[in-house]
Amino acid sequence: MNVKNFISYAMVITIASCTTGNNNEVVSETPELPVIQLATLDTSIQNGYVADIQAVQNVEIRSKVQGYLEKIFVDEGKEVKKGQPLFKLNDQQFQLQVNKAKAGVANAQAEVNAAELEIKRIQLLVDKKIISKTELELAQSKLKGAQARLSEAKAYEADASLRLSYTMIRAPFTGVLDRIPLKLGSLVDEGTLLTTVSDLSEVVAYFNVSENEYLDYKRKLQNKDLTPYNNVKLVLADGTIYSSPGKVETLEGEFDQGTGSIAFRARFPNPDMLLKHGSSGKVSLTTRVQNALLVPQKAVFDIQDKNYVFIMGADSTVKMKTFTPGTRVNEYFLVKSGLSAGDKIVYEGVQNIKDGMRIQPRMVQTDSLLAMK
Repeated sequence: MNVKNFISYAMVITIASCTTGNNNEVVSETPELPVIQLATLDTSIQNGYVADIQAVQNVEIRSKVQGYLEKIFVDEGKEVKKGQPLFKLNDQQFQLQVNKAKAGVANAQAEVNAAELEIKRIQLLVDKKIISKTELELAQSKLKGAQARLSEAKAYEADASLRLSYTMIRAPFTGVLDRIPLKLGSLVDEGTLLTTVSDLSEVVAYFNVSENEYLDYKRKLQNKDLTPYNNVKLVLADGTIYSSPGKVETLEGEFDQGTGSIAFRARFPNPDMLLKHGSSGKVSLTTRVQNALLVPQKAVFDIQDKNYVFIMGADSTVKMKTFTPGTRVNEYFLVKSGLSAGDKIVYEGVQNIKDGMRIQPRMVQTDSLLAMK
């Protein structure tokens, strides 16, 4: 082979090598990615709301009079019945006041009796025209004064008896006791907190919803379709679902201007006293949505607070498209606007492609994705 032919052969090999290298590069720039075709379906949306759990009744037990704490009949954390004695204050001073009041009533009653006898005596004399009617009128006036003093004495006795009864503190309703901060012998002032009683037979959970959710509730209320609100779930602090479902029963009268939300109240039975006043949890509402269009969160990326997906065209090129997401459903977004059934979008690997790029689609059925969740 002469030099001229050798050079020509070498150039052919070099060009062929470059061409092969370019083909490999094109292949490597066409990644194979999973693609799904959007379709509508009926689904359930579970919305969770942070809940403030409270007893149906939670009352502070405070002393109405001053005295030394003489007896404590119950222990902290125990269940008590309505009317059951809880505490006893020393009542010696109050008993003396009752005795004094009773004596005052007896004295006032004696004055009334004497005034009535005096009227009878004077009436006889008036009838015989021995004395004038003026004397009778004066006696009747004295009787009214005595009767007024008797009423005052009885009121004083009732007040003294009432204050005496305050030395025995009883449970206002059946419930569970909280802490008892004072010990025997402590001086209790009027208004001193002795303990708290909570009625835990049922609990209520307060949670805030948006204005849109409030309007949905009102529409369902008008249509008498409150199934989701009559079967409310409570998620406990450890993530478990409380065994007894609850029911939404009322809502606040106005929206919070700061958050734009309004509070609902759901009631839950609590036969085992598992739920306590002040417990934490979440209320879960399940709502059925017909013809929902769902987009996997994996397929979504955001740029400057806008949500995008890559839509694949007929020539397998992808194009960025923005859309408006709604509620999250597990690992999906419910589409509010911007996408339609039949759109083919890249399911995974969106971080490795760019607008206008061609891909090798690997179609994935939406049903199979939902089955994996």
